[in-house]
Amino acid sequence: MKFPKQLFSAGRLSLASGVAGALALSQAAPRPLSVALIAGSYLSLCWASWISPWLAERRQQHSSDAAGHEERILIGYASQTGFAFSLAQKTAEHLQQAGLPSQILSLNQLTPALLQQTRRLLLIVSTTGEGDAPDNADQFCRKLLPQQLDLQHLQIGLLALGDRHYSHYCAFGHQLAHWFAHRGATPLCDLIEVDNGDEAALRHWQHYLGQLSGHTELADWSTPDYQHWTLQQRQCLNPDSQGSPVFHLRLTPPAGEDGEAGDTIGWKAGDIAEIGPQPAPGLAISGADAPPLPHREYSISSLPGDGGLELLVRQLQKDDGSLGLGSGWLTAYAEIGQTIQLRIRSNPQFHTPGAERLILIGNGTGLAGLRAHLKQRVATGQRQNWLIFGERQRSKDFFHQSDILDWQAQGWLPELDLCFSRDQAERRYVQHALRERAALLADWMEQGAAILVCGSLQGMAGEVHQTLLDVLGEDQLDQLSDQGRYLRDVY
Repeated sequence: MKFPKQLFSAGRLSLASGVAGALALSQAAPRPLSVALIAGSYLSLCWASWISPWLAERRQQHSSDAAGHEERILIGYASQTGFAFSLAQKTAEHLQQAGLPSQILSLNQLTPALLQQTRRLLLIVSTTGEGDAPDNADQFCRKLLPQQLDLQHLQIGLLALGDRHYSHYCAFGHQLAHWFAHRGATPLCDLIEVDNGDEAALRHWQHYLGQLSGHTELADWSTPDYQHWTLQQRQCLNPDSQGSPVFHLRLTPPAGEDGEAGDTIGWKAGDIAEIGPQPAPGLAISGADAPPLPHREYSISSLPGDGGLELLVRQLQKDDGSLGLGSGWLTAYAEIGQTIQLRIRSNPQFHTPGAERLILIGNGTGLAGLRAHLKQRVATGQRQNWLIFGERQRSKDFFHQSDILDWQAQGWLPELDLCFSRDQAERRYVQHALRERAALLADWMEQGAAILVCGSLQGMAGEVHQTLLDVLGEDQLDQLSDQGRYLRDVY
């Protein structure tokens, strides 16, 4: 963000000499001024509000320059009202608390040279008008978007701000996501849409910031409005597995006014459970005396008609032997019958698409989200389903085996590919099965199929995406994404 020299000159006439001297040291290069200079008396009253974003940006830039471009995380924003800029500041504060240097710049300040020097980029962008970019991104759109840059070295996360009441919801964010993907950049996370400042979506962004920074125990920016659910069942599905234990959990909703279990709580296949964990017995949390612990997110693997909310949780063990904050609470510390703080977050970017044919691809605990979609398809009588699922060993890690094999036997899964990577000398993953079935994939897509991917962002999701690019081509994959026929819930 640059200010014209003329504006600095007018301001110096009315500001105290100490402030004037400081500003004189940080003048930006001039650019044409199309409006009359504002009176000095008015400027003295308003100067702090005009200049504070610029000063914050400059301080951020100077503090991070010494760290070097390779380590620094670049935060780019495009803001019409200032909301995206304030979120950029919150993002930088989170990274700073984690010890990661960062730099905040408007999109107009991004250059090809800067993008070439940057390894990780976080973008927070608004959409204005009929799907347009904010003013502080207009130069980026005119000068950079037409360029064929090679950005294969770049990892990117994108937060798109919008309002669903408008027809071009988050259009500029989606435009940027396409552009960076076509230039070879790889996602740190899938694009996150924020509908009119939705706090749940912002918590989802903070969740990814925690994964990126390794600083996952910072309190949420906004605490979820939890309900009190009950942990009813917990079962380890893979005892003696080569991998970490995976648990199937069942929770029942809070009781209604009549004392019976509430029956008005609903969700859709693809939605997320936000869990409020409690500290492990005897565990001291660093920081404040009683910090609110951050939420943890899990794909819901059941439907409301099943009578309870079901999860598939892998128990995370840290290097020091302690268990993960959320997975430890759910799989080891919480007792059966104990109250669990839980909030359901709508995830419309992963709701069941209205397609006659559905291809479901995932690995590990990603089966949870796919299972809910399959349950939905069975409930609505849609039989053209194809599941491609991968884990380590069939004898140990075939989660929900009876469900899947029953669906296959009853004709709900006419196509089923299972990839257990440790069951043969050469590792075989879901992307290999997908490539082997390229002809069938192309045939299903011609018949209007949709694709759902759920599971690991690193490894599986990237390899599946590349396979889809190789088989279907970039243009078709873009069309599928735009039409809501290629959806992902990856983590």
